[in-house]
Amino acid sequence: MARRAPSHNSEDSQKENHAGSAESSSAKPARGKRVVMREHIDAEDQRDAEVEEDAVREDDKDEDVDAQGEEEQEEDDEDQSRRKRARVNTEGDSRPTGSSPKAEKRRQTLPRDVDGFIPGSIVRIQLENFLTYDWVEFRPGPYLNMVFGPNGTGKSSIACAICLGLNFPPALLARAPDVSAYVKNDKQSGYIEIELKGASGKENLVIRRSIQRNSKSAPFTLNGKSASGREINARMAELNVQVGNLCTFLPQDRVAEFARMTPQQLLRETQRAAGNENLTSWHDTLISAGKELRQVQELVNTDREQLKTMEDRNANLERDVRRYEERRALEKKIELLEFIVPIKEYYEAREKYRIMKPKQREAIRNLQRLQKRHKPYIDLDKALEQEVKEREKQREDRKVAAKRKFAAMSAKWEENEKLESQAEDIKNRLDNLKKSEKDRIASIKRLEKSIAEGEERLANPPETEDLDDLNRQLRELQHQHVLDQQQVTDLQDRQKANVAKGSEIKHRIDQISRNLQQLDSQSHQKLEALKRSDSDCGDVVEWLRRNQSRFRMEVFEPAVLCVTVPNRGFVDAVESCFGLTQLKTFVAQCEEDYQLLNRLCVDTPEAIGRKARINTWYKVQDESKLAPPPVPRENLKALGFDGYAIDFIECPEGLKWFLCSDVRLHRTAIAANPKLVDPNRAMDMAARANGANYIIGRVYNQVTRSRYGRRLPQNTTREIQQARMLAAATVDPQIKRDLLDQLNQARESSRVVEDEEKELTRLDGEIRANHKAYKEAYDNIMDRKKAVVDAQRRMQAIQLKLDEYRKKLERLQNAKPVDVERNNLKQSLLTLAHRRVEIVREYVGLMRSAIKEQEKATRAGLEFIQACANKSALEALCKEQKEEIQRVEAHALKIHAEFKALKEDSKRKLEITKTKYEEVGEDVRASFHEMEAAGEIQAKSSEEWEAELQQRREELDMNMNTNANVVDQYNKRKAEIETLTATIEEREKRILRIEQSIKTARENWQPELEKLVASIGQKFSAAFDRIGCAGEIRIREDEDYEKWAIDIMVKFRDHEKLQLLTGERQSGGERSLTTILYLMSLTEEARAPFSLVDEINQGMDQRAERAVHNSLVEVTCRSESGQYFLITPKLLPDLNYHERMKILCVNNGEWLPEEKGLGNMMGLIDNVVRARQANRANSAS
Repeated sequence: MARRAPSHNSEDSQKENHAGSAESSSAKPARGKRVVMREHIDAEDQRDAEVEEDAVREDDKDEDVDAQGEEEQEEDDEDQSRRKRARVNTEGDSRPTGSSPKAEKRRQTLPRDVDGFIPGSIVRIQLENFLTYDWVEFRPGPYLNMVFGPNGTGKSSIACAICLGLNFPPALLARAPDVSAYVKNDKQSGYIEIELKGASGKENLVIRRSIQRNSKSAPFTLNGKSASGREINARMAELNVQVGNLCTFLPQDRVAEFARMTPQQLLRETQRAAGNENLTSWHDTLISAGKELRQVQELVNTDREQLKTMEDRNANLERDVRRYEERRALEKKIELLEFIVPIKEYYEAREKYRIMKPKQREAIRNLQRLQKRHKPYIDLDKALEQEVKEREKQREDRKVAAKRKFAAMSAKWEENEKLESQAEDIKNRLDNLKKSEKDRIASIKRLEKSIAEGEERLANPPETEDLDDLNRQLRELQHQHVLDQQQVTDLQDRQKANVAKGSEIKHRIDQISRNLQQLDSQSHQKLEALKRSDSDCGDVVEWLRRNQSRFRMEVFEPAVLCVTVPNRGFVDAVESCFGLTQLKTFVAQCEEDYQLLNRLCVDTPEAIGRKARINTWYKVQDESKLAPPPVPRENLKALGFDGYAIDFIECPEGLKWFLCSDVRLHRTAIAANPKLVDPNRAMDMAARANGANYIIGRVYNQVTRSRYGRRLPQNTTREIQQARMLAAATVDPQIKRDLLDQLNQARESSRVVEDEEKELTRLDGEIRANHKAYKEAYDNIMDRKKAVVDAQRRMQAIQLKLDEYRKKLERLQNAKPVDVERNNLKQSLLTLAHRRVEIVREYVGLMRSAIKEQEKATRAGLEFIQACANKSALEALCKEQKEEIQRVEAHALKIHAEFKALKEDSKRKLEITKTKYEEVGEDVRASFHEMEAAGEIQAKSSEEWEAELQQRREELDMNMNTNANVVDQYNKRKAEIETLTATIEEREKRILRIEQSIKTARENWQPELEKLVASIGQKFSAAFDRIGCAGEIRIREDEDYEKWAIDIMVKFRDHEKLQLLTGERQSGGERSLTTILYLMSLTEEARAPFSLVDEINQGMDQRAERAVHNSLVEVTCRSESGQYFLITPKLLPDLNYHERMKILCVNNGEWLPEEKGLGNMMGLIDNVVRARQANRANSAS
């Protein structure tokens, strides 16, 4: 007999409960500590796990296998039909339209074979190197199988083997996530082999799954042939095996999960496990159709709101469009009139020209006839007129000649006057010659004296320093100054750099300080968090803060920014009252601001440069239409509530209308301490208020009334989450530490800059002192150099003056004698006298010529006067003829001028008409031709047409110009309204179709569901009555079919009321008792071939455990019951027993025989029985 190897130290090895048959080889304890479950399985298991849920759902939606079994080809055809997309048929479910619902069957859908097993039941299980087992094989019975044994022997391993061996995911076991982890310690491989009862007339299904410790792959064989996980899943679906349903398969580690299942999940799992096979498909149809209906209704409501908005906007634009169309009509009319007026003016000018033309011709002919009749007079008059012109010309010529002579005489006279003046000057110079000689002698003496003084000063110059030495000293000093200036430049550069560095550091310190302040600013933190989650909303908030003055009243920022909860204990509850959209909604207080905000931010990119996707809200404030709180505040305190949600917030007064009207904070009661609130009284309060919301602790309750039947109140609960939006954003300590480090570094750098500034100031003082010394030395040398240069310049000036004096002296000494000058002047005076005599002679000659020319001019004047007198006499003699000619000529000239003007005007208007004709469009031309053909153009004059044109222009000026974009926008929106209206009509038809499908599905589903729940509830209540407690099963209805639920109501004490079963309210024993009683009640209605519960009796007292056991034996051992596994580590004495039960006692330990088959408990019992019988026989003999 092999000795059991020592196991690893592990808590789980002491806690796991395993099961096995009476025949078992040596086994080891379970593996080491389990790792945290994670979704990580081998490739094939991953694929199989992904399709498992789909396969189970498809099984619920499709037809069950025929009671008598079907041929393989028919099964393949059915598989093909399952792959097709399910559609809602006339029955209201999602089955293929070609199938028909089967009649309801109270018991299992598959028949029981002669051996007692129904198809899908477990006939045999064989394990090798699986968890605690080296090797084991056992055969359960077709009815109740009780598996018991001490803890750690391997009872729960049976549940693990069933789950994994039938290709259900490890996650259902709430243990290790990988199949490879179920290989026994110190073993490398193993397998699970399960034999399931086949359909009637078919062989059993033997499924083997091999597992490897070092491989995630776990291949399958089916009846000895390799098979994929998908094929195994398909076979499980055919047999309706529901290992994934907690109502039929409840492992040890998931017992608590049953109580924690939501009522909605419980309803789904119950439908899958029992009742009409179409319940799940009908329910899925109602859920999907209900969701689709709500979505379409929301779309229709949204479309209707959008349609109303668009219609309102178009109604506002309609007046502008009408005005625009009127203006366009006026512009067209004006364009036509502007075309008519010049044409009409041309027609009138042309008519006037045609009338004036014969008149002009007649006037010309009359003038010509008159001129011909008076031709002798006209010729004589023309001859006299010519003579007068000639005499006048001769007279003017003589006048001009006489004027020339007088001008020449004046010139000679002026020349004589000039010569006389020159002679006077010469006479004066003769008188001054004696005085000039005396002045010359005096000047010579003065110059000789000055020259002597200058020569003496040049001979004795003043003593001065060496100029070259001074220049050398100056160069040396300047060279040193250049070096000092370079130091100054370097110092200035360093100072500038230091100042810039200091400014930069100061700026950095200010920036870091602002960042630290911003980190501490709750409002800024919220805004930054909002910008990260919704950039449009954040940008609009910043824009609104800069442009609030553009609105008539204050526009409130989203509640996430302007609503605060001073008491941190209520912030989670308050935030749970808001939807995410409501937290980000901008609230306006008047229609004008609401429209302006939408136009600037939503409809156009004017505000933030793009069209923002934000939520805006406005509703006319009317407190009378606001639903009141469920109860007054003083009564609310009596119920244990702290107050309404509106009482725990701080916000602008104008925002409270939105919070009450839309968020309904004034109707949401909050209780921080759940122990102070009676749930039943709170439910009654909300029900009497026709529905309300309230929060107890961390549970949000939404109470509504059903639309159907008796309109019973319904309560939907959810756990509130930790506040993220209204709570102040937390500051990352690392970011703050980094900023503080940066601030300290910046301040340290600032101190370094200040020290360097002090050093630079000291160097600047030294340089300034050196510059002062340089300045003093430079000024000293320059003063000495200036003295030397001034002395040199004075000597040079003396030398220049001496040269100038010598030149003047030489010029005076070499001047001409006075006698020579006197003779020259007298000779000049004589020459001038001769010239004056010649001028007098020429003047006398000119005077005589002038007299002769004057005589000729006088004679010519007299001849001109005579010619004029002759002409005047002729005119006096023929005055009447001349006046007649002038009158006719003037009339002819007037007529000709008018004719010419009319001709030019006609030509000009013709050109204008041609140009206008080319400019206008075809429609204007067509209108003109129609009017001309109808005689309308000729009916009015151009003045009347012009007056009408001016009238139209005045009307156009009175009609304000409307932007053409408004019309385009109106027409575009009109087309959108028509499209949207058609869309709404189509969606309303779709709503009618969906509502019809919902009605059909509900008429099928609800009666069957109520029948199933009523049956389960009757058995459940009876089971509770037998143990002295109370229990009910209720259907909780809701408008949302996905929220329909089964509520398990229990009462374990006389003074209590029925309460909802939850994972927290009842004790562990009460939950276990409720769970097993519900599963027992479900057993008679179940469709699954087998069910399993593991250690469900843990935590029960003896009375409850005994009652449960007896009830379980009674229910599961009936002839129509299915296979049932009950795993337990303990049993009470004197329990009921039934012959259909099978007891599987796990006999596990270190001292078991290695040979398979030895140590079988049943074999031992049979041996004992035979031995006793033999002994009795021997005794009798």
